[in-house]
Amino acid sequence: MKRYVIVGNGVAAAACVEGIRSRDRDGSIIVISAETHPVYCRPLISYYLEGKTSPDKMDYRPADFYKKNGCRVLYGTKAVGMDPAEKTLSLNSGETLSYDALCVAAGSAPFIPPFKGLDTVRNQYTFMTFDDALALERATETPKDVLIVGAGLIGLKCAEGLYGRAKSITVCDLSNRVLSSILDEDGAKTVQAHLEKHGLRFLLGNTAERFERNTAFMKNGETVPFDVLVLAVGVKPNVALVKDAGASVGRGVAVNEHMQTSLPDVYAAGDCAEGKDISCDTRRVLAIMPNAYLQGHAAGVNMAGGDETFDNAVPMNAIGFFGLHLMTAGSYTGEISEEKTPQGSKKFFTENGLLKGFILIGETQRAGLYTSLIRNKTPLADVDFELLRQTATAAAFPTGTRANMFGGVV
Repeated sequence: MKRYVIVGNGVAAAACVEGIRSRDRDGSIIVISAETHPVYCRPLISYYLEGKTSPDKMDYRPADFYKKNGCRVLYGTKAVGMDPAEKTLSLNSGETLSYDALCVAAGSAPFIPPFKGLDTVRNQYTFMTFDDALALERATETPKDVLIVGAGLIGLKCAEGLYGRAKSITVCDLSNRVLSSILDEDGAKTVQAHLEKHGLRFLLGNTAERFERNTAFMKNGETVPFDVLVLAVGVKPNVALVKDAGASVGRGVAVNEHMQTSLPDVYAAGDCAEGKDISCDTRRVLAIMPNAYLQGHAAGVNMAGGDETFDNAVPMNAIGFFGLHLMTAGSYTGEISEEKTPQGSKKFFTENGLLKGFILIGETQRAGLYTSLIRNKTPLADVDFELLRQTATAAAFPTGTRANMFGGVV
């Protein structure tokens, strides 16, 4: 009987379990979970904080998921070392596990810059896990002045979650625009204006240089008093386990299209894995749920002796703030075309006859059609792209293509 071990208990890990069981119903599976919760939808933690969902509705899989799949889950446990030659994994509990195939789906951790005086701040938090949301919920039982360092996805979703619980929310960032990793200047201005209508204050191109208890001393000389500090500067993939064991590591753990690392019988998936982004033909960490699932499932199938590839990854983000929805995908290179809509705007980036990326603000319906063009590298000459720019409709695709995409006769 084959022995499988999965380090991590997020979406990629759950997908790995399902991938293994699609090929092997009998092998043993051990899941190492640093958190004490069953797998949940991490993007929902801001909605929990906002009071729009409950813990039971955050579960990514049913309560009997592990039992049905014959998994032993070690909660509150971390892998601290591995010996790829002996195929063993050391845990912080002192236990040593042997494996035939291992998947590292360890995710990422908050990046905490070395701010001077940070150790004097009592009420400081990060915002990546359900436990983080619970801690912030307790910290804001009475309205507080909140300072969030970081105007990226994590920082802004935290701000939305705290809206209504906080007395005031100030967001600062070294970048001169919000969501700088996924939006261009025009899109960022639209989103910022929308957030400011809901009372958020922004200090952009500016950040804290030092802290003294409940005061931040900013780069521009301003001082910002606060009761609660949230650090949302960025994340770093958890690669130490495999790096120390000799695996090839860039920003994330290097994997091929089978999710295999440079170590024998060791795979990686999710936010700690680094694969190829086909939209710009470079290797990147693509830390989003759809890619995490597809990577994890491919890893599981291949761990169990199958042959599944994931070789068409693209960066994607679908997110909303106070009713304004936006979706982005791909890379922003080549020729730009833009369509204004009553709800917002749609911006497309094309190069060499292919759609390379898009930014949709306010009108995101059926955006998967655009994503499919990027993933499949569909020549725009083969579709009615003028129609697609106006509206995301299957009518822009040839009849045969529509049948393949949606099944049946269309």
